[in-house]
This record gives sequence, structure tokens and C-alpha cells, in this order.
Amino acid sequence: MKSLFLALFLLSSVVCQAQPAILKQDQKIMQMLDEVSEKNIEANVRKLVTFQTRHSLSDTLSKTTGIGAARNWIKSEMERYSRESGGRLKAEFDVFTQPADGRRITVPTVMKNVMGILPGTDPLDDRVFIVSGHYDSRASDVNDSKIFAPGANDDASGTSAVMELARVMSKHKFNSTIIFVAMVAEEQGLYGAANLAKRAKESKWNVAGMITNDIIGNTYGVETGLKDNRSVRIFSEGVPAAETPAEAAVRTSTGSENDGRARQFARYIKEVGERYVDQLDVKLIYRRDRFLRGGDHTPFSQAGFPGIRITEMNENFDRQHQTVRSENGVDYGDLPDFVDYAYTQKVAKMNLAALANLALSPREPENVGIVTSQLTNKTVLKWEKPKGESPAGYYVLMRETSSPTWEKKFFVTGTTAELNYSKDNYVFGVQSVDEEGHESLTVSPKPVR
Repeated sequence: MKSLFLALFLLSSVVCQAQPAILKQDQKIMQMLDEVSEKNIEANVRKLVTFQTRHSLSDTLSKTTGIGAARNWIKSEMERYSRESGGRLKAEFDVFTQPADGRRITVPTVMKNVMGILPGTDPLDDRVFIVSGHYDSRASDVNDSKIFAPGANDDASGTSAVMELARVMSKHKFNSTIIFVAMVAEEQGLYGAANLAKRAKESKWNVAGMITNDIIGNTYGVETGLKDNRSVRIFSEGVPAAETPAEAAVRTSTGSENDGRARQFARYIKEVGERYVDQLDVKLIYRRDRFLRGGDHTPFSQAGFPGIRITEMNENFDRQHQTVRSENGVDYGDLPDFVDYAYTQKVAKMNLAALANLALSPREPENVGIVTSQLTNKTVLKWEKPKGESPAGYYVLMRETSSPTWEKKFFVTGTTAELNYSKDNYVFGVQSVDEEGHESLTVSPKPVR
């Protein structure tokens, strides 16, 4: 076994020098990617804009205008996808009453997230993956619930992408559960996400990863003049917001501040997204969100779940949170003609590739440890297979401490690995993998004797 292990390691080293972490593509996932429609994404964005405003305190009774009409339409689309999937997708409202906050919620208000739940087919797999965009909108005055607030890029683009994912993915079966969500009240204080994160926590959902797609349709930075339809940002925290003192002590002693679950999730999306989507450069941003800002993944992070934010590379602030107008020769406002739908389609495909690969994968290895019983320049890793499951094998990953992404990735069939590399100088991780090459999320080893 040791000779096989070394042969595989050496082979991987040669491959990874030229093209790190690029593995085979699953044709089922490729077929799903081919179904993601730029035309549908654009049609969804333009339909959402027709509701005039999707402000969270806007009209709930009209059939054509306001937040009520918008959420009813999104749910009706989810119900259509359900029928097309043979009833596998479950469309529902996540209903809650948001108390007045004296700031952006003036009176207690009934609010509704729109959810499409695609249950996993493996009864032993309790993993839940959540992918969202927020469907509410605003203009310059965040409390103006009646003014035209098209919100085409912020965030009809993210909502439309998630709807397209639900349409395509609901026709297929996955081991784990995927929940597609159009969140409400992001602009009022992340209230829709906070309610769903609370529900997930109280219901003891095993949320293995949460994605918010917020502002994913612009490719032109007006202030800088940069045009970029290749790059997309993923924001992730390194140190978990819900870290316990015991976990903090381990992190400090092992130097694992760059390997929290959200950061590992972001690395995974970059690796798999770039594996499947052409002309895509995923930029890992080492912040939970943009400078001094927040998004719908934040309440999930605070609840202890790995949450990440996906956002375009260059934001155009003339079109974000702006009342539609022309002023001093400059056009302001978040209108649908300014969304790059081919780029939005590309970001949607990145989401789909990562989610499908994850939801088809075995569960993560358990009790992953790095043996510290003696001082040595070698590294010994050991772990246990997921309960009730027998993966085809495991990938052991390795990178230098200064590297943002995994640099070596090699296969073993057992549950131990001995490396001629020092744990002082490198970072390691372990994934489960099935016969088709679907990898689980990476588990960071903890010190064990």
C-alpha cells in the first residue's frame, strides 16, 4: 500500500505543477450547465423590475406592483419548476413577522422568504446546502417604499440566477438537500436571512454551506474604467464568528486562521467552478464581506454555519441604491439594460457546478486528525470513514501556509497517510471522494495523539 501511495503522490505532484487541482468533469454536471439559460436569467430580471418596487414595506395586495406581487410570482415560478420536476421541488413561503426597529422597519410587518426545497435522496445524508439571492429592492432613500426601485442588479440578478438553478437542478437527484431561496428584507437589515438562519439553528439543520449571490450582473467599474467579465469575488471569513474559546485555542496553536469552514467552502467553489466554467477567474477575498458591509450570509456565519458571499468584481455605485434619474449628464439607477446577462449566466454556472458536485459527493471524513505524539519532520494524518458510507477513497490536500489554494491533491484508499513533509511548513486537509470524482468539502485536521 505504501508503494501505491507514493506512486500516486508523485504522479499528482507532476500533474499539479502544470494545473493544480484540475480533475475530470462529470458529464451529468456538464449537461446541467448547458441548460442554464442566459435568456431565462434576463427574462426573470426584467419581470422582477416590472413590479416597480420590491421594497420590503411596499404593497402586498396588488397583483402587479410591490413586494407582495413579486413574492407571489417567484413562488408561482418555483411551483412550475416543481411540476416540471415531477414534484421533487417543494415551493413554500418562509413566513415571519418582523418587529419595528425604529430605523428601517417602521411598523411590525409580515415578511416572506420564498423557498424551493429539493430534498436529498440519501436518508443518511443530512447535509443541507442553501443558495440565495435577495428579491427586495430600494432607491436612494432606504425608507421610501413607493418610489420606483427596479433593483435589476441589486439583486434581481442574484434572485434570477437562483431561480434558474432551481429550474435546472430540480430535474435531477442529489444525495443531500439543496434549498433555493429568494430572501426578503436584505436592504432593511438582513432580516429574511436572520429568520432563516434562526430557523435552521432551532431545527438543527446541518447547513454544510450557505451561498448568497448579491450583485452578480455588472462587469464595468465606472470609477476605474475597468471592464471585466471573467472575474468574480467570493468573500469568506477565516476565523468563524461563532468560534468557541476552545476552538480559538486550537486555531492559535496550529495557525489555522485561514482554514475556517467558510474559507474552505470558498476554496471549493473556486476549484470546482474553474474546473467546469470556461473564462472564469474566481477571486478569494479574505473578508466576510466588503469593507464595513454585510450580506445575507452574515446571519448564517453568526449562527455557526459556513456562509459565503458571491459578488461581481467591479461594482458600479451609480446604479446601486440610487433613485433612477439623470443628473449633471450622469444616468443613475439600477435598470435592467445595464446588466450583463452572459456574465450573470457564467456566475450561475459556477454556483451550479459547485453545488452539484457537493450534493453528489460522499459525506466528509470524520475525526480527521494530525498525529502529534512525537516530534518529527514527517506528517501523519488519520481519519474515519463517514458513518454508514464507504467512499471510493480520499483526497489528501496540501499547500504552503502562504498559498491561498491547495497545491497538491492525491488519492488514497485507506484512512491514514504518511507524508515526507513537515506539518510546521504546510497545511493539510482531507476529502471523501466517490468513483465519479465528486469530492466532499475539505476537513482540516485537528491535533491528536
